[in-house]
Amino acid sequence: MRIAHVVCSYPPYYGGMGNVVLQTVSELARRGHDVEVITPTFQEKLPQTESDYEPEIQEQIEYAKFLKPSIQYGKAARLPQVNKELDNFDLVHLHYPFFGTANLVRKWKLRNPDKPLVITYHMDTRSPGWKGLIFKYYSKYWMPKILNSADLIIASSFDYIEHSGAVDHFHKFRNKWVELPFGVDINRFRPRVGKPDALFLRHDLDPDIPLVLFVGGMDTAHYFKGVPVLLESLLLFKKSGVEMQAVFVGDGELRHDFELRAKSFGLGKSVRFVGRVSNEELPYYYNMANLTVLPSIHQGEAFGMVLLESMASGVPIIASDLPGVRTVAADGGVVFNPGDSRDLADKIVEYFSEEVNHLTFVQDIRTIAEIKYSWVPIVDYLEILYQDLVEV
Repeated sequence: MRIAHVVCSYPPYYGGMGNVVLQTVSELARRGHDVEVITPTFQEKLPQTESDYEPEIQEQIEYAKFLKPSIQYGKAARLPQVNKELDNFDLVHLHYPFFGTANLVRKWKLRNPDKPLVITYHMDTRSPGWKGLIFKYYSKYWMPKILNSADLIIASSFDYIEHSGAVDHFHKFRNKWVELPFGVDINRFRPRVGKPDALFLRHDLDPDIPLVLFVGGMDTAHYFKGVPVLLESLLLFKKSGVEMQAVFVGDGELRHDFELRAKSFGLGKSVRFVGRVSNEELPYYYNMANLTVLPSIHQGEAFGMVLLESMASGVPIIASDLPGVRTVAADGGVVFNPGDSRDLADKIVEYFSEEVNHLTFVQDIRTIAEIKYSWVPIVDYLEILYQDLVEV
């Protein structure tokens, strides 16, 4: 099949949606499908030639067609070229939200009713201020029209959809919706013997002191990731005299503010902001950790890919009790009240004070990741869904 995936961001831009698409199309291509990712070029400074990318990213760029937007603001981008680009595919898979282009895909579908359109509903769109008002208008007026144009709609978790802006559509057109979780590369993310001593040495950290890991974007588009909540919980640790280290992986314009806050809390000796790390090194950061925390503050977080990466690495998780996120967290850890730094601190203390066989726990978490979240069975099912639509 010739399959087009349309998404608002794609590597090397950091983000969960793009990484999901990258893994999906890689597995589809491995099975012999002709896949292409249609996505906008980005305004932020990125490597200028393919040779500047890491080898792994350079390989994946083969699937991508970066189109120049006529209008662009953050992740919103209008790609009028899709009107012609999509005509040559057997099936189109839109990843929602994609402001500026999702409605163009809907219009393309109206002109091509016999071409299957699949939509993955990744998450609601939320933001404070004037952007939030625009999102509410768009979700009320345009989102139902876009979803109505789909032949099939995929949700990573029905728990999330039941609490999302798409719940009315979900109940009205239940037969259109399918639950299919995102996956993780279980070969890349895996437990390893021993600690990555080189990383502990590089960041001047002690491998004998428990380490908490955060992985996520630190730009305004990912403000909901809840970094301040985790910092406040670490401050509570400091006041209680409990020894703990933390590594924050990720970058963006908010990172400097987070670093200043950590410094004002007196956490400079135990907290490291390491920026964006290479794809090659990221799995080893999980191997540093005793615990991974996803402290997101609202439903802008719908699933939490970092939770899967952590579980595949055999590292337990603590995550906010949010729809969708808690579905994943239940398989590999515990949840805490969103935004409640005291509850988060208590949950971390409970984990390290419990008399459990941590080696057995690590293996159990890894096994769940292998059985439930490996990309191979997930794409097996996706491939069946595609074939059923194309053969109709």
